[in-house]
Amino acid sequence: MSAHFSYSSQDPYGIHVTFHHEERPLVTWVFGRDLLAEGSVRLSGLGDVRIWPEEGEQPRSLLLELTSPYGYALLRLPADAMTAWLAQTYHLVPPGFEETVLNLDDELSQLLGDVN
Repeated sequence: MSAHFSYSSQDPYGIHVTFHHEERPLVTWVFGRDLLAEGSVRLSGLGDVRIWPEEGEQPRSLLLELTSPYGYALLRLPADAMTAWLAQTYHLVPPGFEETVLNLDDELSQLLGDVN
């Protein structure tokens, strides 16, 4: 099983993780980009998604815990690679500028349809 992390300025707050088995996507989890950033330095998250640095590991690792009524997963991620990848997301959309790339009027129009 493999996991693919992705980020898009169209969803500037979210990190998407899609799990694949035998090249087929199984499920995608979405969680906050700020959760990944905070979890790289200390335990972060409540409920279904928690992230924290693994103590005593060399090279350093991050642990990502996912829980749901349907299962449980604990992933070990290379901290340096995840930190570099997170920095790339900040290059696309700097922290604090997420709202500037969102077009909430268009999003609401699509959700509600044309209401005049």
